[in-house]
Amino acid sequence: MPDSDLPPDPSELRRRVLSRWDNEGGAIASAHGTHMDVPDLTNAELVQLRIRVIALENLLIAVLAEGSDRQCQVARDMAEYISPRPGFTHHPLTIQAADHMSDLVDRAVHFRIVHP
Repeated sequence: MPDSDLPPDPSELRRRVLSRWDNEGGAIASAHGTHMDVPDLTNAELVQLRIRVIALENLLIAVLAEGSDRQCQVARDMAEYISPRPGFTHHPLTIQAADHMSDLVDRAVHFRIVHP
């Protein structure tokens, strides 16, 4: 009998995750290319999402402002990574996302300088 204090091996973790995926129906929808009928978001739900995004952005700025220069550089590198690479289509949402990520890092660095 295995010791319950030991973490499961990676293959067991993978099996558990995949079994949850199967039980929740995500794998079935993905495999068949079907989508569940999801109702459009109401205005109130969109407002709540916007509030949550603003809160998360400000929390991220606070974390980056207190983080290391290396962490800020990793965030900048990730923004560069998701920017369109040569030979790939420039998708406006991807470009905006990368620009927004860089802007968040810039705001965090500015906050670090203004409030030492």
